[in-house]
Amino acid sequence: MLGIIDRFEEDYCIIEFDGHTRDILRNLVESTAKAGDVVEWDGSKWVTNQQMTHKRSKEIQTLMNDVWED
Repeated sequence: MLGIIDRFEEDYCIIEFDGHTRDILRNLVESTAKAGDVVEWDGSKWVTNQQMTHKRSKEIQTLMNDVWED
């Protein structure tokens, strides 16, 4: 299962799954994870999927370039 970190609020990490958010205890999320990262469950903790995060960042950058292109 993959999710995208939306934000952090106090002891919770808000992760989006298929357009819906869930509050996940922060201690169940990798300490280096940040907003915008794609995360996946490894059986004990939500960890950053570096490959998917990079791919998502590139897709967003492409969309932004298309919008701002002259």
